[in-house]
Amino acid sequence: MVERDIKVTLKSGLQARPAAIFVQEATNYVSEVFIEKEGRRVNAKSIMGIMGLAIHSGAEIKLIIDGSDELEALKTLEELL
Repeated sequence: MVERDIKVTLKSGLQARPAAIFVQEATNYVSEVFIEKEGRRVNAKSIMGIMGLAIHSGAEIKLIIDGSDELEALKTLEELL
């Protein structure tokens, strides 16, 4: 399992289209992928879960990935944020 604290730099945050792109990319990996914000953890392969976190630009989140391709997933998904 890998965890990384990340400050979201996307201008619009992780809303609508950026969230859809993130989910689409996350589903390409076998690993479980979660995003945690302010103690609330959601499945990052769920658009509704991500949208429910209301992640704005500058927000501090934790990306948690567990599985056989976790390092590759971390590298790719971190770049999207």
